[in-house]
Amino acid sequence: MNAVLPPRRPIRELNDELISQIAAGEVVERPASVVRELVDNALDAGARAVTVRLAAGGVRAIVVEDDGGGIAADELPLAVKRHATSKVADLDELERVSTMGFRGEALAAIASIAELQITSREPGAAHAQRIDARSGELQPAARAPGTTVEVRELFFATPARRKFLKTDATELAHAVDAVRRHALARPDVSFAVWHEGRLVAQWRAAAPAQRLADVLGTEFVTASRELQRDAGPLQLRGRLGLPEAARSRADHQYLFVNGRYVRDRLVAHALRAAYDDQLHGSRQPAYVLFISLAPELVDVNVHPTKIEVRFRDARAVHETVRRAAEDALAPSRAALLPATAPAPAAAAAQAPTAASPPTWQSALALDHAAAWVAREPSPRGWPPAADATARAGGGAPGAGWAAWQALRGAPPRHNAAAGAPTAATPPHDTAAAGDWPLGRAVAQLGGVYVLAENTQGLVIVDMHAAHERIVYERLKAAAAAGADGEALPAQPLLIPVSLAATAAEIATAEAEHDTLRSLGLDVGTLSATTLVVRSRPAALPDADPAELARSVLAELAQVGASRVVQRARDDLLATMACHGAVRANRRLTLDEMNALLRAMEATERADQCNHGRPTWRQLTMKDLDALFLRGR
Repeated sequence: MNAVLPPRRPIRELNDELISQIAAGEVVERPASVVRELVDNALDAGARAVTVRLAAGGVRAIVVEDDGGGIAADELPLAVKRHATSKVADLDELERVSTMGFRGEALAAIASIAELQITSREPGAAHAQRIDARSGELQPAARAPGTTVEVRELFFATPARRKFLKTDATELAHAVDAVRRHALARPDVSFAVWHEGRLVAQWRAAAPAQRLADVLGTEFVTASRELQRDAGPLQLRGRLGLPEAARSRADHQYLFVNGRYVRDRLVAHALRAAYDDQLHGSRQPAYVLFISLAPELVDVNVHPTKIEVRFRDARAVHETVRRAAEDALAPSRAALLPATAPAPAAAAAQAPTAASPPTWQSALALDHAAAWVAREPSPRGWPPAADATARAGGGAPGAGWAAWQALRGAPPRHNAAAGAPTAATPPHDTAAAGDWPLGRAVAQLGGVYVLAENTQGLVIVDMHAAHERIVYERLKAAAAAGADGEALPAQPLLIPVSLAATAAEIATAEAEHDTLRSLGLDVGTLSATTLVVRSRPAALPDADPAELARSVLAELAQVGASRVVQRARDDLLATMACHGAVRANRRLTLDEMNALLRAMEATERADQCNHGRPTWRQLTMKDLDALFLRGR
């Protein structure tokens, strides 16, 4: 049966109003979109004070007032025309744009779906001028130097769009959040938001650190780390929330590129990677990151709302952000706690050094890991249980236990009564509680927790979680030192799995064939549209080969081979560390407990285990007093 063709319609040129309404569909999603565009214009005009007034969440009215340079009277009619702007004049300026706005279509798009009036006065002008965007009528008005833009009855010309708006309270929250982002980027400008005649948010001009606290709260500043890094043309500034302050939603993640708030999957991936093995479950980190670089190294003209950017060297940006974030997050909270200096004898006996690792390791750290590794098959030379680690620690090839011994320092002394090795540390009573950040061990609770006393109060340590992190960090260091180029063990599939693939996936599989093999994945090409998986990593026996191949190919295409290989090896080492860590119900001596505390203080990322669970908690004397209602 022949299909009935629709009547042919002639090609015609669209009228200006319809063109603007189509553009408005891209630029104006909700009242917050209008607020963002108008505040962008105010900042580009040099404003030092911006006031936003809203009615009905911005649906009935949006008024943005600024004290900027204003608009000349003869340019007001041009301001509401499509593709009219003062910010770019040619392609060279477009490629180096540094202003918030530049497309020259926001005001015209807004005027096509709402009532728009602009009142503006240049410094030195006798009076202001007001223009009605729909009629084009221009008339004198009273106003101090600066500009006021009034938008009323949003979407009145496209009533179907109003059906997609939420409640007034929800739209107000989005509008306030839009101003909040500007406030973070411009601490030198004061902002105020009014709703229905009531002040709902205000941020006075302040120093950057104070503005950050004013906008996000002192709680965020307290539970975050400063990030600063200059790398070639790239400058990074900001604060990263601590893993224990992670949130259930990604609603406290602010990224700015050259002062513009953006969403960028590449940078978000880099930051999330820096939190690898420090976040529990699907928790989301909180952060504020400002990236500055030459305008010609980033393209901001990739999205109508300017919410996305494209970096010229995306991989370099990814690596720089990831490494800077990792370095900022590496020190544990224990290392930053105040502590008084220990007595010289205690310091000499307990303090770990680069040349002589803490002797607690002979009792706790790698004996278990080495024993576990010795029981497991090690195909294709990985993991580096003997020879590779011997090379890292200076032992002879094939030294086995001797290789682990080189990593962990002095040989263990076995306690016949306890049936466990003990650390060669001094008696626990030789140092006061304030000598070390995590204090002095006093007891073991339920075979699971170590209780310690420090200058702040009581420290509670999950000994398995803490020991797991310590072993993991040492295994990573050993692998990095002696296992470069080693392949992960592979498990051949009895029946190879084929999967439909895109051209990009096939190209990545062919270009990164050796990398995939080093990860335990044997991926080949069957046809122009089909890949075949012949092996998967032995450490992932239950993984779906096709889905695993797809995810690895996607990450290889995005962040490169080195990061994927590192993550895969870290996952394997995390499993080894979990098996090698001291188990619950293992009785520890006080010397072993103290040695564990000292190792935590010397280990990076020691605040969380490999699975993102906390390793220790602090109860201050104030917390304890509150539990017992003391002082009330």
